[in-house]
Amino acid sequence: MPIAVDIDVMLAKRKMSVGELAERVGITPANLAVLKNGRAKAVRFSTLAALCEVLECQPGDLLRFETDGDAPAAMP
Repeated sequence: MPIAVDIDVMLAKRKMSVGELAERVGITPANLAVLKNGRAKAVRFSTLAALCEVLECQPGDLLRFETDGDAPAAMP
């Protein structure tokens, strides 16, 4: 998937555990792990907003677009 998730980076910067983040955001550690490991198909804006609020960051600090080389990403 061309969207990479950098929650680990922000957790390290904030010296916060996955369990603490999950509790403060209001999601299960299992659901946070799915998102953190890039296996999620979608994320609710409310969840993204809560992650940003707790981690004191912007959505772009958590998500980034990756391409395969210089080729433009294919549209579904």
